[in-house]
Amino acid sequence: MRILIAPDKFKGSLNAREVAENVAQAIRDVLHDAQIDIVPMADGGEGTAEVICKALDGSWLKCKAHDPLGREIDARYAWIENSKLAVMEMSEAAGMRRLSQSERDPFLTNTFGVGEMILDAAQRSAREIIIGLGGSATNDGGLGMARSLGFQFFAGDEELAGGVSELQRLTRIEAPVVAGVAPASSTSQPTRLPPQLKIVAAADVRNPLLGENGATRVFGPQKGATGDKVEILERALTKLADVVSKEFNFDYRDKAGAGAAGGLGFALMSFCGAKIQPGFDVVAEAVGLKSKMKSVDVVITGEGSLDRQTLEGKTPAGVARLARALGKRVFAIVGHASDDRQVRKLFDEVYVLAQPGMSQKETMARAAELLRERGRELGRKM
Repeated sequence: MRILIAPDKFKGSLNAREVAENVAQAIRDVLHDAQIDIVPMADGGEGTAEVICKALDGSWLKCKAHDPLGREIDARYAWIENSKLAVMEMSEAAGMRRLSQSERDPFLTNTFGVGEMILDAAQRSAREIIIGLGGSATNDGGLGMARSLGFQFFAGDEELAGGVSELQRLTRIEAPVVAGVAPASSTSQPTRLPPQLKIVAAADVRNPLLGENGATRVFGPQKGATGDKVEILERALTKLADVVSKEFNFDYRDKAGAGAAGGLGFALMSFCGAKIQPGFDVVAEAVGLKSKMKSVDVVITGEGSLDRQTLEGKTPAGVARLARALGKRVFAIVGHASDDRQVRKLFDEVYVLAQPGMSQKETMARAAELLRERGRELGRKM
């Protein structure tokens, strides 16, 4: 039997490769002659750079950048030399993991460090940058990133140099002037990045920038936006979108993924000419998932949680849909799972680590052991 194991990470417990290796070990305990291929996956969230770097035999580079509160850090990103491809995650500079619980405040946090990482890759003559948009601590609409690239934001003649809330007064944006490059026309992309540089934003959500399903209302509260802050941030990002539309004659506010990473998706399209793609699709193409799946009999995937959000582009759903399209049986091993029928029917069967009476903390602590238990259970039923 030929088996492909293609899971995402179990956040807080195991990375995608560790998940896959534990499941593979369990399957081999039961099916001694099974031919197993491991393809760790990601969907634009944290772990995306690691997965692609490993699959493409890349290396890691470091650069100086600033965290969400402006503290200098050493940020790293993956580099694939033969294609001059940089693979980075916005969370490396502006992620929730850079902050303590008490430091979460979207009025103060910004994406400046993300722009610094992009510039570092551009200065190394990158031909393409893939940037994962998951795990953000920011809701600045990419204001910080744009500033690091040389864009200036004004209310009349006054430059707005403070936080995102100042954008409520925004009236115009000045694109950077680069020596030897003609100023941007009203229909060209305003950027100081090399025109040949391709940027792909890998999003694990499809939210627009604004509205009930937008960046602020859906994700703002978990980043510290409470009460009136939600309304202020919504007005600020609305004004940003309005002025970008007026100044540059394009409008990405309603584009799927524009609201990813607190509106960074919108900014990457608006200020960098980036294309937003589903993170799963980006990673699947990079690691050659489809070609590897064609020759197997069974596919196994997994993630920490299986719920309605899974349907919005998360790894298990992406793997399952591809497997179904190729006529393969597909199973999921997950930490927790909702009873949602639409989610569960993606798979031939779902195996859950958490057991009655077991706390989430215990489940996470015993994740490797429980993965092997569920893996052996699945192997016996194949």
